[in-house]
Amino acid sequence: MTRHFLSIQETPRDDLATIYALATAKVVTKSYEGEPVALLFERPSLRTRASSSVAVYELGGLPTVFNGDEFGMDTRESAEDIARVLTQMYAVAALRLKSHDAFVRMRAVVGESLSLINLLSDQAHPAQAVADVLTIAEYLAQGDTAQLSGLEVAYVGDATNVTRSLAVALLRLGVNVRVGAPRGYQIGETSVENPLVEGGDGVGQLTLVDNAVDAVRGADVVYTDAWVSMGAEAETEQRRKDLSSFRVDQQLLSLAKPTAIFLHCLPAHRGDEVTNEVLDGAASAVWRQAYHRRTAMLGILRWLKGETP
Repeated sequence: MTRHFLSIQETPRDDLATIYALATAKVVTKSYEGEPVALLFERPSLRTRASSSVAVYELGGLPTVFNGDEFGMDTRESAEDIARVLTQMYAVAALRLKSHDAFVRMRAVVGESLSLINLLSDQAHPAQAVADVLTIAEYLAQGDTAQLSGLEVAYVGDATNVTRSLAVALLRLGVNVRVGAPRGYQIGETSVENPLVEGGDGVGQLTLVDNAVDAVRGADVVYTDAWVSMGAEAETEQRRKDLSSFRVDQQLLSLAKPTAIFLHCLPAHRGDEVTNEVLDGAASAVWRQAYHRRTAMLGILRWLKGETP
C-alpha cells in the first residue's frame, strides 16, 4: 500500500516512532538507488531544499527540483493534473505548497502510483515537527524520543502550522506543551493538525495562555517562529505591535529552566521574535535543529520504502 506523509496527526504513532528511529539509524541500504524523486517548491526554503536534496542523494536517489513558476499550482495546471504527470515519472514527490487542499486533491487521483510528502502547507509542517522532536531528544534525552515524556515545551508568538504539527507530535510523546499567544494568534479548531483533539493514555497536556511569561516559566524548551509568515507581509506593522510582548529575549528565556534550550525553525527575523543574544547564545540549538531537517527527511523517505530500524 502506498504511504503518504501529509501531517503528524494522520500518521499512526507506531509509524512516527519508526520515522524517528530511521532518521538517525545508519544507512546501510541505498533504498532509492537510481530512483528519481520530485521536489516541488511553490514556496521557497533554504533548509527544506537543502535537506531534501541531500537526503535523497544519501539514499542513492536523484532529486529533481521544480520551482513554483515551473508547475504553476492551479494556475498553469490543476493540482490533479500535476499529480497525474508526476505519476508517469516518479514514485515519490515531496512538495512545499501554499494550500493543504492541494495535497488532498492530489492524493485523491494518484492511487497507488505516487507517495506524497508534505514539506509545508498552510495547515501543517510535519517534516519540521520530526526535526524538532529529534533535536529535543538529542539535547534532553540522549537521542531517545521515547524518553521525552514529562518535558515542558513552551511555544510563544504566532501559533502557526509549525506550532500545530509540533504540538501534536510532542503531545503524543507525553510532552506537556504550553502555547503563549495573544487573541487572534492562538491555536484554534482546524480540520488538519489539530492538537486540541489529541487525548488518551500517555498523551501530554496542552495549555493555552495569552502571555509569554506563563508559557515560558519552568520550561525545558522555548520555541518561537517568525511573526510575519510568507503571504502576510502586508500585516507586518500590526503583527509587530500585537506580538511585541512575546519576543524571546534573555529576560524571558531566564524564566525557563537553567538547562533549557531555544528553538526556532528559521529563518529568524532578528530583533522581532527573537534577539541576537538568544539566537546566538549558549541555549540556542537552532543550527542543530536545521541539521535535523536532513535526518528527518532520511527517516521519512526510508519509512515510505517500508524500512525498519
